[in-house]
Amino acid sequence: MSRIGKKIITIPAKTEIKIEGNIVSVKGPLGELTRTFAPGIKIEVAEGKVSFTPTAKNLNVTMNSLWGTIASHVNNMILGVNKAYEKKLIVEGIGFKADVVGANLVFKLGFSHPITIAIPKNLKVTSEKNIITVSGIDKEFVGQYVAELRALKKPEPYKGKGIRYFDEVIKRKEGKKTV
Repeated sequence: MSRIGKKIITIPAKTEIKIEGNIVSVKGPLGELTRTFAPGIKIEVAEGKVSFTPTAKNLNVTMNSLWGTIASHVNNMILGVNKAYEKKLIVEGIGFKADVVGANLVFKLGFSHPITIAIPKNLKVTSEKNIITVSGIDKEFVGQYVAELRALKKPEPYKGKGIRYFDEVIKRKEGKKTV
């Protein structure tokens, strides 16, 4: 039995959920999210609450994990349309910069050329004093975009130069010893 799947999710005010087969649409003050889920878990909306029940009588490991995963995804959709998800990155190093220019994010990361990354339309990106803030209603999309930005220049362990998450701690190594 899935502990997360058993929990009943309450729908906040100004939020609507539509279910058509395996397609779930959540509409709220910040926007609308739609997602298709695998069959096998029945999603029911009644009296401002969402519940999940497996359709199979015998639960196997796959169905059990799907039960909790689908419940978690729907909960993330509901939370996202009411309050945007936000992640922060820090660009650290001498000469390292990040600027928002139009619909692009321009990095100077010690390479011979600047790196330009397009900002998706459904995300809001700001850059102040080398702190990049990415916010959006889709939790997975925000996390994926931030991970792609971090992969441009991962922080190195000697001086900590690179792009790191705001709350990430870089384990430092000791440099060369002089005689």
